Amino acid sequence: MSGPVVVGVDGSEQSLDAVRVAAREAGLRGVGLRLVHAFGWPSSHVPPRMAPWSPASAGVRDLVDDVLGEAERLARTVAPGAEIAREVVLGEPVTVLELESRTACLAVVGSRGLSRFGSLLLGSTASHLAAHSRCPVLVVGGLPDPAGPVLLAVDGSPRSAAAVEFAFTHASLHGTGLLALHAWNTRTERVYESPGDPPFVTYDEGRLRDEEERVLAEALGGLGERFPDVEVVSRLVRGRIRHTLIEASAEAGLVVVGARGHGGFGGLLLGSVSQAVLHHARCPVAVVRVDEEE
Repeated sequence: MSGPVVVGVDGSEQSLDAVRVAAREAGLRGVGLRLVHAFGWPSSHVPPRMAPWSPASAGVRDLVDDVLGEAERLARTVAPGAEIAREVVLGEPVTVLELESRTACLAVVGSRGLSRFGSLLLGSTASHLAAHSRCPVLVVGGLPDPAGPVLLAVDGSPRSAAAVEFAFTHASLHGTGLLALHAWNTRTERVYESPGDPPFVTYDEGRLRDEEERVLAEALGGLGERFPDVEVVSRLVRGRIRHTLIEASAEAGLVVVGARGHGGFGGLLLGSVSQAVLHHARCPVAVVRVDEEE
């Protein structure tokens, strides 16, 4: 998708961090940047026979302009050549940003924000957008290592291919390396000698490891050849998947995960690993969701 980078703005420090990240992404990708501020009006508080609320009629346009003005000035210092648009949209942030994602190449939000003059960019917004966005979502939280690699969580599921390509593209644009990490453990994967072997009796650890190495290699496919400028390090780790990824995120510039991998229940839009990384990673996280209807 060649649409703009969209960023949610609410005036909080974390949303300004998101603006910095979004501006840089727009500049590197050569696309426009949309600064979006969402206003919500609680229907239970609308006085009888009053026209629908708007920023202008509520007398807070100057306040909104200040918030967006600050965001725009910040964005121009990061990406002076980018085309920047400012939008004030009536609606709840989760709905507004989800709609914006339909025509965007990337949506960027802070991991948490403010509840201020009707604008809500809280943790629930980032989580909801990661599960429902039509484009990749970059959630800005934690302190990234500027020289750290892109940390790619490899699970080998067919729907994770988009996350792998996003990780390579991001590493190439930013001039960083890529660490492809695949965690496994014998409690969740077993190789049986025969159909009669109960799952709690027999598994072959050597064969398991060989299989997981194959999964890791196949997930990366020929992308190393398509992105020769990206130095790739593959790491196979035996351990708890969520703990391993969160620990490794301390030395990364960005973690990239698919929205749902192996073992996800049908209809579950954001898997347990993705949710854990989204909430606990020590650097920004990109969640790449595939619309299975497409």
